[in-house]
Amino acid sequence: MSVRDRLPFRLVVDAPVPPLAELGRVHVLAVGGAGMSAVARLLLDAGARVSGSDAKDGPVLDELRRRGAQIWVGHDPAHVDGVDTVVVSSAIRDSNPELVAAREAGTRVLHRSQALAAAMGEQRRVAVAGANGKTTTSSMLTSALLHLGARPSFALGGELASQGTNAALGEGPDFVAEADESDGSFLVYHPDVAVVTNVQADHLDFYGDLATVEQAYAEFARTVRPGGLVVACADDPGSARLADAVRDAGGAHPDRGQTTRVVTYGFSPDADVRLADPVLEGHGARAQVALEGVVHDLVLRVPGRHNLLNAAAALAAAVLGCGHDARAVLAGLADFAGTRRRFEVRGEVGGITVVDDYAHNPGKVSAVVATAAEIARPGRLLVIFQPHLYSRTADFAVDFAAGLAPADDVVLLPIYGAREDPVPGVTSEVVAEPLRAAGRVVAVLEPEAAVAHVVAEARPGDLVMTIGAGDVTALGAPVLQGLQQR
Repeated sequence: MSVRDRLPFRLVVDAPVPPLAELGRVHVLAVGGAGMSAVARLLLDAGARVSGSDAKDGPVLDELRRRGAQIWVGHDPAHVDGVDTVVVSSAIRDSNPELVAAREAGTRVLHRSQALAAAMGEQRRVAVAGANGKTTTSSMLTSALLHLGARPSFALGGELASQGTNAALGEGPDFVAEADESDGSFLVYHPDVAVVTNVQADHLDFYGDLATVEQAYAEFARTVRPGGLVVACADDPGSARLADAVRDAGGAHPDRGQTTRVVTYGFSPDADVRLADPVLEGHGARAQVALEGVVHDLVLRVPGRHNLLNAAAALAAAVLGCGHDARAVLAGLADFAGTRRRFEVRGEVGGITVVDDYAHNPGKVSAVVATAAEIARPGRLLVIFQPHLYSRTADFAVDFAAGLAPADDVVLLPIYGAREDPVPGVTSEVVAEPLRAAGRVVAVLEPEAAVAHVVAEARPGDLVMTIGAGDVTALGAPVLQGLQQR
């Protein structure tokens, strides 16, 4: 089965995308989510009439209301009365009453990716994809462009700390978008610059196997516009294979007389944009980076070797893809203050630091735990991890255990099912078992008990982390409160 055969039936990636001005009054389902709220904010920036609904209230919905959107909590067919366009994601079930009503009324229904493509208009499109690092890479690139005064548009998977939002329409030539590969919808964007941070097995509930994941990224590279650029990580085997394949094919558009350029980045000696001499220091990192024959200092305020790679990708895209000055881009990267829920320091009490991170697949978990363990030394790393999705937990239980192993103390919460129904026999115990087999003491606890555990165990000099894509992020505040009361 091809990738296109697996796409949600409501998404035809080659279908013409209507101009933003023709969308009329737009209703966004599940508007409180990161991807859907980004679309709503872009539409509001463009002056569109926007409404939306979500299952529960929250700060994102309050902010959209303040900006003029009509927002409901709960789903009702009446919410789509008089609407011209309904925007949905792949997570919206066909039984959703608003989606059912829209279809029955013949209302235009767009996938989130199509609405985002409409917002991109004629700007130069930079789409950042990959199993890991795409939010941080796209955020770094956006931050650098803002710093140098390029006024980009952007749509990110997390809130840019310096801007207090995950999306905005800018007046500059560039549109930076995080390209979600989870459902194949990244084939919609047809970017001028495509960044691929890594190609790894993930979202196997959709793709089935790694071979189909790799096929999807190959199709993504073929959607790059003639004369465009693919930026690929030389350190990641899947991404490096993709770069070789595009080069071997003579580019994605040899029949049109304009081939797709390929640039690789990484610590590999074969990388076109090469990193060297990394220094990881506390909550920052630095390295040397060679770009077009010139060696520059790359200095970051965020930690980890993985973030040096993310910054190199952003640098290559900004300079070689968009034509911006390298020194100005490096200055912007040095000023990058981070993204919400990406190694976000939530507070410090009595020498104990509490950090929150969105990591939810094995690669992300491994990178963030390894980085945190290094930062914590000589103190300890205590982790509360919430597995995300039953299918992902079943597919990668052993890999999650390996990624969590560097932590000194691990508490697992019950699985956050999100869009999935429970699967018999799949619980957080499938992650705990291989950790226990390796001699680690691991607890599986409900949230309140997990907070009590780390509050009792943490000592001055320790680092406490909440990790996962679900509501585990809400535990940072009670951990800090518990430490203060202690």
